[in-house]
Amino acid sequence: MTTPFENIPPREPKTGLVNVVIDTPRGSRNKFKFDEQLGCFKLSRILPAGHVFPYDFGSIPGTRGEDGDALDVLVVMEEPAFPGCLITVRLIGVIVASQTEKGRTISNDRLVGVPQTMANKPAMRELSELGTTRLKQIEHFFISYNAAQNRRFQPSRRLGAAQAERILRRAIAAGAPR
Repeated sequence: MTTPFENIPPREPKTGLVNVVIDTPRGSRNKFKFDEQLGCFKLSRILPAGHVFPYDFGSIPGTRGEDGDALDVLVVMEEPAFPGCLITVRLIGVIVASQTEKGRTISNDRLVGVPQTMANKPAMRELSELGTTRLKQIEHFFISYNAAQNRRFQPSRRLGAAQAERILRRAIAAGAPR
């Protein structure tokens, strides 16, 4: 079955900005995931009480990370979007992290971006502009989110926009049709 997202390029052709399909909105305890067989978003899990996604969470179509999935992106904006919403973002950085599950450790970085629309030109250009406190809160969310699923998430570094772009280029090459 073809999915509605197969024709979405990882980047906007005219601007080079990044396309992100949201699966889980900011403030949600419900984690959604696109079910390719059914062609719709499906409830994947419900987070424990007190846990909510701090910002919209989605992925970049046409990419593949080390975990075999499309690259994850946390989209920093004040209001939530909805599952399936396409948002054009500027990458501002990456939280470099490893994830361990059942004794196997892989790289599972979290790219961070800000929305870019004709009416909204974000002033934020680098991850460090989020501030130390907010970055620690984001990292803590991913640590506790993974712990609830018997996985260990270990952030190791915070890198800027240029490093996020390098990770994206590798993932685009890995996700290209063969």
